[in-house]
Amino acid sequence: VAEKCNLELEFNKFHLPQYELPDDASEQTLDEYLERLALEGLRWRYSEITPEIEQRLRNELNIIKQTGYAGYFLIVKDFIDYARKKGIPVGPGRGSAAGSLVAYALGITNIDPLRYNLIFERFLNPERITLPDIDIDFCYERREKIIDYVKKKYGDKNVTQIITFGTMAARAVIRDVGRVLKMKYNEVDRIAKLIPFGKNLDEAIALVPEFRQLSESEDETYRKLIDYSRVLEGLARHASTHAAGVVIAPAELTNFVPLYKTNQGDVTTQYGMKCIEKIGLLKMDFLGLRTLTVIDNTIKLLKKRNLEIDIDKIPLDDVDTYKLFSNGETVGVFQFESSGMRECLRKLKPECIEDLIAMNALFRPGPMVMIDDFIDRKHGRKPIEYLHPSLEPILKETYGVIVYQEQVIQIASKLAGFSMGEADVLRRAMGKKNPKAMQQQLKRFVEGANKNGIPTNIAEEIFDLMSRFAGYGFNKSHAAGYALVAYQTAYLKTHYPAEFMAASFSSEMGNTDRIMVLMEECRRMGIKVLPPDVNESFTNFVVTEEGIRFGLGAIKNVGKGAIESIVRARKKHGKFQTIFDFVQHLDLRLVNRKVLESLIQAGAMDSLQGHRAQLMAAVGTAINFAQSQQSASLRRQTSIFDVVEDSGKRKVGKYPDLPIVERWSPFTKLAKEKELLGFYISGHPLAKFEEELQAFSTVSLEALNSLQDGALVKVGGIITSIKTHHDRNQRIMAFVKLEDFSGSCEVLVFSDAYEKNQGLIKIDSMVMLIGQVSTRENENAKIICREILPLTEARERFAKNVCVNLNFEDINDEMLGKIKKLVQKNKGECFFLIHLINGDQRECLIRSQKFRVSPQENFISQLRQMLGKQNVWIEG
Repeated sequence: VAEKCNLELEFNKFHLPQYELPDDASEQTLDEYLERLALEGLRWRYSEITPEIEQRLRNELNIIKQTGYAGYFLIVKDFIDYARKKGIPVGPGRGSAAGSLVAYALGITNIDPLRYNLIFERFLNPERITLPDIDIDFCYERREKIIDYVKKKYGDKNVTQIITFGTMAARAVIRDVGRVLKMKYNEVDRIAKLIPFGKNLDEAIALVPEFRQLSESEDETYRKLIDYSRVLEGLARHASTHAAGVVIAPAELTNFVPLYKTNQGDVTTQYGMKCIEKIGLLKMDFLGLRTLTVIDNTIKLLKKRNLEIDIDKIPLDDVDTYKLFSNGETVGVFQFESSGMRECLRKLKPECIEDLIAMNALFRPGPMVMIDDFIDRKHGRKPIEYLHPSLEPILKETYGVIVYQEQVIQIASKLAGFSMGEADVLRRAMGKKNPKAMQQQLKRFVEGANKNGIPTNIAEEIFDLMSRFAGYGFNKSHAAGYALVAYQTAYLKTHYPAEFMAASFSSEMGNTDRIMVLMEECRRMGIKVLPPDVNESFTNFVVTEEGIRFGLGAIKNVGKGAIESIVRARKKHGKFQTIFDFVQHLDLRLVNRKVLESLIQAGAMDSLQGHRAQLMAAVGTAINFAQSQQSASLRRQTSIFDVVEDSGKRKVGKYPDLPIVERWSPFTKLAKEKELLGFYISGHPLAKFEEELQAFSTVSLEALNSLQDGALVKVGGIITSIKTHHDRNQRIMAFVKLEDFSGSCEVLVFSDAYEKNQGLIKIDSMVMLIGQVSTRENENAKIICREILPLTEARERFAKNVCVNLNFEDINDEMLGKIKKLVQKNKGECFFLIHLINGDQRECLIRSQKFRVSPQENFISQLRQMLGKQNVWIEG
C-alpha cells in the first residue's frame, strides 16, 4: 500500500477562488467585466479623462489580463464595496496596491496614483510573476464582520486565518538561556545588546569582536550561554493567529493545506504566510486599524452637533493643519506622534502633503540618517544638487535625496531605458546586495545611460547612489496612504479638537498608559477632561459644553449591561438626585453591589447628594430600598417614593438618610480612582511637585522610548507597584513601576541600589530617580536605577537658577526695592537670573553676582505674588 502512495506537491501554480459574474453582466469574461467597471470608475474619479490617464489604465488592464488576476481585483472590490455599504471604515490604501490606477478606479484604494506619481509595476510586475498583494485597513472594531462576509460568500471551509510562529531570535534566546543559567540580568542584557539588530548569532560572532571572544572564552558560563543559544536560535516557541492574514481557497482548505486549532479554539492554516504563497493560495491582509475607528467616531460626534464632514473631501492645503505638524503638536496623530517624530516635524516645518509622505518614509531605521540632510536641503541650508540634470524631475520633490523605492525604478527607466518591470527587478536586486547580479545590472545600466548621453563615470556614480539608497528606500505608495490618514487625523484635531480627543479616548479604553498620554495632551490644549458621571456619561467618551466627559466603559467592573441600564433609566426618568433615586430605577441584576461601589470610587456618582464615603456606606441600604420599591411595583402597589405628576417629572418623597461618616482624605480618594480607572482623574498626587518635574526631569516617561540605550536620565514620579525578587546571590532586587503625568515605565533596581534606597522604595512614594535607559527590540524602554531621592529634596539638590521676567516698562524703584529685600531674606546656593524684556520682546539676561538665593516654595510663591506666576520659574 505504501508503495502505491504517491504525493506530488505543485509549486508555481496559483489556486484562486472563482469570482462569479453577476447575472445582469453582459460580459462573457472576468477581464471584460473588470474593464467595464474600471472605465466607469475612471469617469467617476476624473472630471476629464486625458489620453495619458486612459493609456495608463489600458496598460494596467493589459498586465492584469496577461497575468490572469482580473478575478483577484473583483474579489477585493466586492468585499470593500460590502464594507462601505455597511458603514465599516476602510483605509485609503496601504502597500504597493496604492500605485494601481485600476484599484483607484474600482474604489479599492482612495489614493490617486497619478497625483502622487506612484508606479503600478511596484505592485504587479509582468517581469516577475507573483501574486499581487492588496493589504486593506478596516475599522479595528468591525474587521471580523468582513472576514465573516468572505467566509459566507466563498464557503466557511474555504476561508480561514493564517498561523504565525513566534521564534527565538538572537537577542531573545541569549536572554532566555542566560536566565536558565542564573546569570546576572545586567550582564546578560549587556551581552545581548552586542548583537546588531537583524543579525543572527553566527553573524554576530563574525562581526563583533567582543561577542566572538565570549564565544571562545575560558569561562565555561559564557561558552555555554552562546553554544546553547546557537542550538535554540530560530526554533518556534509558540504558535498564534496572524494579526491580519486571511487565506481564500477555491475549494475546501483541507485539499491544499493542513489546518491547526489554536488554544483559543480558532482554526488556522499550519503553513505560515510565505509557505501559503509558495503553494499558490490567495493570501490577503485584513488589518484592523484603530485610527480609522477614531476618524469614524469623530465624525459621528460631529453629527450630533449637526456638522457633516466627508473626510475624503477635506482640503489637503489647510494652513492650520500644517501649523499643527510644524509645532510638533501631533499626539494622537497617526504615525506622527512619537517624541522623536515630533522633534523632526518642528525642524522640517512641513508645508504640503509631499513633505508628510517623505517624513513618513524617512522616520525609520536606516533612512533616518538622511533626515537632517533632507531638512537642511528643504530650508536652503544645504544646496540641492543632482549628479545629472535628468535626475531633477524625479528627485525634485525630495530635495535631491532618494527617499522612495519608486524613485530608484524611475531613475533606471528614464535614464537607462529599463522598462518599469525591469527597473523593479533592478531595485529588488539592489536591496538584496547580490554582487554578481549587481555587476550584471551595472553593465546594463551604464550602457543604457550612455545611449541617453550620460557619461560612464556619471552613470556609475548614479548607480552607486541608487544601490546605497535602494536598501532602505521606502515604498512611496504605502507612505502616501498613511500620510493621508495622518493628515486626516491632524485636520480633525486642528478643527474639532474636543471631538477628536474624545474619539481617541474611547478607542483606548483599557490602555491606561495611552489614556494618561491623551489626558496630558488635553491639559496642554486647554480641554477639560471631566470625570465619569451617571447623570451625563455614556459608554464612550462624549463632548459636553464644559469639555470631554469620561465614558462609563472606562471603569473596571462596570459592564455593558449595567451602562445600558443606567442610560435607559436616565432617559426615562431624568437626572438622578440621590443614590436611592438612582438605584430604584435600575436592573439590580446588572447594577449590583460591586458595580455601585466601583461607580462611587471612580467618582461617577459625585453629582448625587452626599460625598463618596457616605455613598459607599449607603450601598447596602440603597440596594435593600430599591428591592423593596421594585417588589412593591410588581405587586401593583403605589410607592410614595416615586409618584409621577401629570408633567411627567418625579415627585420625590422621603428617601432614607445618608449615614454620617468622615470624608475620605484626598489621597484615599485618588488611590481609589487609580484602582478603578487605572489613573487619577480628579487630581494627581504629583500636582504639588509639578514644578520640580518640569525643571529637573531630563525626559518625560512617555518620551523614554525615543532615547538611546544607555542614555543617562533623571526622572520624577510616583511609585505605583513593586515586585521584589532574589538574584542569584540571594540578594533582593526590585521591579518598580514609576508614573508621572505623561505615562509610566518599569525601573530595575538591582541589589546594590535596592539596599541603599530600600526606605524610599514604597508604594505611593514620590521620588526623583537617576538612572540609565535600557532598551530592547519591540519592548518599552526601562530604567536601570542608580540613585533615588525624595521629591521633597529635589529643589535643594538640583536647582541651579531662580529666574524672573521683568518688563522694562514696568520697572520702578519700589518694585526693585521689594525684589531686593525678598532676595536678601532668602539666601541660598542658586543664581538669581533676571530676563529683562523691552517693548519689542528683545531680551537681556542679567545674573546677580552679589546675591544667591534659595529655591524653596515660600520664596518662589512670594515672587509670583509680586510678578505673576508665569514670570517666575526654576531651572535645573
